[in-house]
Amino acid sequence: MINKKSLWFLTLFSLILVLSIYYITMPSELLLTTNKNLSSEKDETKDEIKDDVDKSEVKIEESNILVALRVESDEEVNKEIESLQEVLTDSNSSIEDKNKAYDKIKELNDNRSIEEQLEQQIKDNFQLDSFIKINDNQISVTVKSEEKSNKLANNIMRTIQSNFNDSKYITVKFQK
Repeated sequence: MINKKSLWFLTLFSLILVLSIYYITMPSELLLTTNKNLSSEKDETKDEIKDDVDKSEVKIEESNILVALRVESDEEVNKEIESLQEVLTDSNSSIEDKNKAYDKIKELNDNRSIEEQLEQQIKDNFQLDSFIKINDNQISVTVKSEEKSNKLANNIMRTIQSNFNDSKYITVKFQK
């Protein structure tokens, strides 16, 4: 049976292998051309940016709010996973600390998949875009909807709760 160390080694090794093959097969002309174009375009775009900033207005659309929430959540989770992976790779960490870090990484990945499943379930049942964040027994749901009814929120909460055996604290927030 494969132990945790071997599993992590194989996972990280395969990731490094795939990234190195991608980097090697990438055309070098693309990198050189991009660097040259960026340096020459910087000077030209500085004046254009100043003019555009004065004229433009920032409008956040509903879908952008959900995307921003999703990106922010992913960044937080990725930072936490990175710090936990440092514990795993640190030779001075005890076995108990490494096991706790591994279990926490597994929990974070499980939460991600559950969040995606619940978002898909809301899309299928209610035809609404949503963002879901799970923290222990608290589930925060942000739904993109013009309708803000208690009945809809209650139905969403019941749908989410039906996926769990234990009771969860579920909040539903509507965004236009």
